[in-house]
Amino acid sequence: MAIGSYGTIRPSDVSPEDVQIIMNYTPSRDVTDNFILTELDAQTLLKPYFNNTETGGNANVEILGGLYNLTLPAEQFNALGIYTLYLRPAQIRTVITDCGVLSALPNVKGIVIDITNVPVQYQNKFVPQGLVGFRIEYLNPDGSKIPNFFRVVTSSFFCEPVVSNEVNTTQKSIRYRYVDGSSNLIFLTLSPSSSPTNKPNATPFIGQPDQNIIITNTFFNPVTLEVEMVEYDISSLAIALYGNQTKSIDDGIYTIYDSENNIYRQYNLYEIRDQFNALLYEVRQSRGNNIDFSKNFTTITS
Repeated sequence: MAIGSYGTIRPSDVSPEDVQIIMNYTPSRDVTDNFILTELDAQTLLKPYFNNTETGGNANVEILGGLYNLTLPAEQFNALGIYTLYLRPAQIRTVITDCGVLSALPNVKGIVIDITNVPVQYQNKFVPQGLVGFRIEYLNPDGSKIPNFFRVVTSSFFCEPVVSNEVNTTQKSIRYRYVDGSSNLIFLTLSPSSSPTNKPNATPFIGQPDQNIIITNTFFNPVTLEVEMVEYDISSLAIALYGNQTKSIDDGIYTIYDSENNIYRQYNLYEIRDQFNALLYEVRQSRGNNIDFSKNFTTITS
């Protein structure tokens, strides 16, 4: 029997609210020192496409995975140069309230987060099982991120602290238990968080109280896009090379027309001679906005 192949990559159907768009602008590729990042509003600029009945999906309600429309605002993309767009999963920055265990299951370790310390726009994520699969990264006291170190959330439930009497005075008396209703505290279990069987005392680090962390969804991989704003594109260059053109013999006005025979550019053509009437230069000078509309192509050729 043949062994089947199974794909593991799926198109993302992420909501724009779970995306952050970071922009960097540089006027040319030679300018690399002025590195200023600007965050754009992903919910305004990023729009998902929806399935229709022709593709077998639920019309106007089912997101067509992996296909999004990105709108670039003219007020921010108004200069010639290179814009680098970095689309990444939204980062939720908060602080660990406590690191503890469950009162009913002392072997289950986790971190406790006070939802009131979470930015308002992300508090809807902090619900029972709402953070499963999210990645947690840790910050040092100086604000730098611990490189290449993270934990993955395996469960999240509302909790409340309870006081338990412990025989061993080195153990914390405050533990946590799950609650069915809403709470300002949420208990997150992480992976890995249990000690290896060959060394029970080697407890993996999951954070410490009052430590700043970054919680990130894992719905898609970061994407980098480069947008170059130029004065001339392929269409305008094609017009200059292959478009209709006329030259007025009397006044030397040279006119280039677009694909619909509208005036695209106009130039003054003339010669520069020396005092002996010897030809020195042939000049083509742009007329700018001083357009002579009497050089209409249809009028000339009719």
